Amino acid sequence: MPQILVEALAKTYRVAERAPGLTGAMLGLVRRRWREVHALADVSFSLEAGELLAFIGPNGAGKSTTVKILSGILRPSSGRVEVDGLVPYEDRVRHVARIGVVFGQRSQLWWDLPVIDGFDLLADIYRVEPERYRRRRDELVAMLRLEPLLDQPVRQLSLGQRMRAEFAAALLHDPAILFLDEPTIGLDAPSKLAVRDFVRRLNREQGVTVLLTTHDMHDVEALAERVIVIGQGRLLTDGPFESLRASVLAERRLHIDFAGAAPELGIPGVTVRARSERSLELAFDPTKIPTPKLIADITARHAVDDIHVDEPAIEEVIARFYDLHDAGEA
Repeated sequence: MPQILVEALAKTYRVAERAPGLTGAMLGLVRRRWREVHALADVSFSLEAGELLAFIGPNGAGKSTTVKILSGILRPSSGRVEVDGLVPYEDRVRHVARIGVVFGQRSQLWWDLPVIDGFDLLADIYRVEPERYRRRRDELVAMLRLEPLLDQPVRQLSLGQRMRAEFAAALLHDPAILFLDEPTIGLDAPSKLAVRDFVRRLNREQGVTVLLTTHDMHDVEALAERVIVIGQGRLLTDGPFESLRASVLAERRLHIDFAGAAPELGIPGVTVRARSERSLELAFDPTKIPTPKLIADITARHAVDDIHVDEPAIEEVIARFYDLHDAGEA
């Protein structure tokens, strides 16, 4: 039995509508009109214990709605959801004792209290046995380098410091599952790297199951082997990121610095993406033109100072996927 099971999940909201202008506002007071917004439609997937899944899509795709249903905050319109054998929105007390949740734009710590006092209160709320709490708290403080921050009010912390404290707060009761909704949003580069390293260690060393939603494709590339892409409330693909890359944008990029002026190559199947006085960036499909052969052909005819191959950026792959599936912002 999977640790997380989602079958035919749907969520529909009723949204009030009114005509523009003062007349529309007055008519809206007398007779309100409604329209339905389908945030999720027939979404199904499962997650085994110890997996790390990235759940991605454009704004309005349904990512956060899914996480809120899985964490018990929202009730779906239809479908089946089980997390560790519990229905999250029907058995909330037992469910929240087994999960941790970090929302990048929301805090579960008390704004005016020192960090350590917030931890103590959360331990009481989760009814963590004192000795177990102290052991887990000290472990998390060491892992997240929180010792200098414990006596500071949360409102005095930088965003990166607060997010490290939020991670500790979400894990004090030692949950088996962690839901992360945009955990690196707004963080600077060193803080993002620290968060990614912590999530990776948590998943691989402690076996915590992680479901990550994010707009930062570098989070996906650094952490997740499996990716679900959702668009306009529907699941578009589910599988390894490399399979997604191969199906959408299999081409490679060849960057060449020549010893002299950049030549006109004119190689069939090779496109010049960028040109400068002494450099070229080429695009090609390695299934049609093997990379070693292309490099050998160029270096045999031209003096080259430097040459390297890379793949299209992950942002480019995902953007192309959205375009192919008409999955822009809702």
